[in-house]
Amino acid sequence: MRTLYHPNRDDITLSAVLYALSDQYRLQIIKNLAEAGEQSCSAVNIPIPKSTLSHHFKVLRESGVIHTRIDGTQRFISIREDDLNSRFPGLLQAVLNASEPL
Repeated sequence: MRTLYHPNRDDITLSAVLYALSDQYRLQIIKNLAEAGEQSCSAVNIPIPKSTLSHHFKVLRESGVIHTRIDGTQRFISIREDDLNSRFPGLLQAVLNASEPL
């Protein structure tokens, strides 16, 4: 099985995080995770094709915004809140507060 790439805490860059959060669908994913906590990829209810949703998960994961945990055949995603708050204190909450409601 292929290992998923997750950047180390020190390798998370502000430009990558801001880029990942600049897309409306990716921001919606983050807002869902912030409200519900860890979810399986299939539980994220956004009306876009599965392949497009997978691409958005990859961008968020490789930028350091989310963590993907594999359990059997399922993948669970969660926000890397501790890592993001360590690198950029208050950024995640500011973005969530400034974004429009779902």
